[in-house]
Amino acid sequence: MSAQIVDTTEGVLTIKFTGKLRQPELAAVQKSTGEFVQRHGKVRVLAVAENFQGWEKGGDWGDLSLQMEVDPHIEKMAIVGEKKWEELALIFAAMGLRDFPIEYFQPAELNRARAWLARD
Repeated sequence: MSAQIVDTTEGVLTIKFTGKLRQPELAAVQKSTGEFVQRHGKVRVLAVAENFQGWEKGGDWGDLSLQMEVDPHIEKMAIVGEKKWEELALIFAAMGLRDFPIEYFQPAELNRARAWLARD
């Protein structure tokens, strides 16, 4: 699995997820996101899942400390992935429980996701 920030242009932080997500990889990308927002302020997040295979069992998935640190700096989040992951991804992203809008898009809708993030 890989979870990494792949782009930071135009106020959009793009994070790419591939394979099976492990908790330490998520924590590392959250830490990098926190460092980015400390330097640059508010950000919009584009999470792109390519060849995503789900979440690895085990690890401290309940540790929300990094999420709580970063959340105040996120304006919106778009998640792009296969339809089969939509429900679980939105639950994992805590849609409806966080203080910013989160929307899910399929891979063919990547440009639509970018346009949604660009709108105020």
